[in-house]
Amino acid sequence: MDGERLTAEAAMRGADFRAALRRFLRRSERIARSSGLTPQRYLLLLMIKGAPGGSEQSTVTELAERLQLAQSTVTELVRRAEEVGLVGRETSAVDGRVAHLRLTEEGERRLARSFTSLAGERDALRATFAHLDESTS
Repeated sequence: MDGERLTAEAAMRGADFRAALRRFLRRSERIARSSGLTPQRYLLLLMIKGAPGGSEQSTVTELAERLQLAQSTVTELVRRAEEVGLVGRETSAVDGRVAHLRLTEEGERRLARSFTSLAGERDALRATFAHLDESTS
């Protein structure tokens, strides 16, 4: 560590952050399952709906980058989501090699149910982040 020293206070802030994040993730997983989604499908649907620029669509390549997963993994995840009617694909009008992914009505319904059920958890996580920011200033 070349002379760097981790203080107990910094370690506690880091531990609090990780614990809050882990609680949020566990709760997200439970809520996704109660809405009929796997945690991976919940994230897939969220990333499509919440695409940059508000387009509510994405490509496999964009999703692989945002999810930090291999493109082959995302391709398989998308294929399975398509099979159960959560995602649809449209060929790009600009480039026929590109497919834009959008949520189906069923995908929208399940994502909305999960997302709204997580409002309290998102607020708690924001409060934890704010507390951590205040303690570092």
